[in-house]
Amino acid sequence: MKPLSATEAVAALEAGTLTSEKLVRDCLHRIAERDATVKAWAFLDPALAIAQAKAADATKGGLLRGIPVGIKDIIDTYDMPTGHNSPIFEGKVPFGDAACVALCRTANAVILGKTVTTEFANRHPGATTNPHNPAHTPGGSSSGSAAAVADGQVPLAFGTQTGGSVIRPAAYCGVVGYKPTYGDFNRVGIKMQCHSVDTLGLMARTLDDIALFRGVVLKLPAVKIDRDIDRPRIGICRSPVWDKAEHETKVLLEATATRLADKGATVVDVSFAAAFATIIDDHAAITGWESVRNYADERLRNPDKMSAEIKDGPMKRGLEVGFERYVAAQRQAVAFRAHVDSLFDKVDVLLTPSAPGEAPEGIGFTGDPVFNSIWTLAHTPCVTLPAGTGSKGLPLGIQLVGLRHADDRLLSTAAWVAAHLD
Repeated sequence: MKPLSATEAVAALEAGTLTSEKLVRDCLHRIAERDATVKAWAFLDPALAIAQAKAADATKGGLLRGIPVGIKDIIDTYDMPTGHNSPIFEGKVPFGDAACVALCRTANAVILGKTVTTEFANRHPGATTNPHNPAHTPGGSSSGSAAAVADGQVPLAFGTQTGGSVIRPAAYCGVVGYKPTYGDFNRVGIKMQCHSVDTLGLMARTLDDIALFRGVVLKLPAVKIDRDIDRPRIGICRSPVWDKAEHETKVLLEATATRLADKGATVVDVSFAAAFATIIDDHAAITGWESVRNYADERLRNPDKMSAEIKDGPMKRGLEVGFERYVAAQRQAVAFRAHVDSLFDKVDVLLTPSAPGEAPEGIGFTGDPVFNSIWTLAHTPCVTLPAGTGSKGLPLGIQLVGLRHADDRLLSTAAWVAAHLD
């Protein structure tokens, strides 16, 4: 039986045909069936989850009315450990909730458990596998969240993105992933990696669920997706890293553009000015500089408990970035954001790859974030939509990028696009 979306579950809860306890027990049953294969959860206490569900049923009301939510394990929870997939923090329970978790509780959500992350939301993976084929990665760093939502284990989950850690795993696992405009979502209580770009994101199985979840995190009424928008103006943006796309991704993007044009959209090619041809290098300089300093305590007191991947990769590269290079990259990023804003004078959204292709084989490599890092640096809102499967039968996605602080329009346009995909 197909699991209910969050929006469907809220309607059933309001109608009295479903209880939060029943919904949570169904999620726990699904997890018990699949956890040995998917391994999406870093912490799960069924008794605590059921107690929350019973309380939600007694309270009634709230935007989420007892809907369970998965919390990426770099996000603080006062009643569960926050482990960061690191032995440094194993079993440690924070003193309070992150703002986004507290806002979920305010909306009468059930905090189901903590989902697996890569170490400090970087590259060293956890045990999570792709629910469509466990021989492949679910992506990262929000691996557990993407896999749990895709596998019907929870309807909503949080991710975070510094490079491509929401959009890419959502695409690999075949769900809807949403990275909002930078700064719109509060980051208090989330382990910081790079303060200039780190962004809290959302994962769900439908766009309506994303809109509902977004309302919770913004502490606003859920903004309904407008499905009566005019036929959109779409800019197909291959970006300066187009050569990183696999053949099937290139074919998918071109075919999607053609199909949307056939359905009435205006589709034009959009490219960056020559000055921003190496913008991906600026993202690397900024994140390298900041991550080394944000992990100063871990590097000082527990270097032996940090993985070789993080010490010999991003930490080593970050130490090689000079302050002058960091400042130059920050100045270039400011100019780049203004340039990207100007692209939306002629289009409503940009169409671009969500990832190079299908999820890579094995779980040691979580995939290349090259098609996401550019937009993370641009501070633009992004959404990935499932768009069929590749040659190995694994999900492919398309990424839509919107104007900063025009997230409502992006989600409505994404709904129009989704309705016209094959």
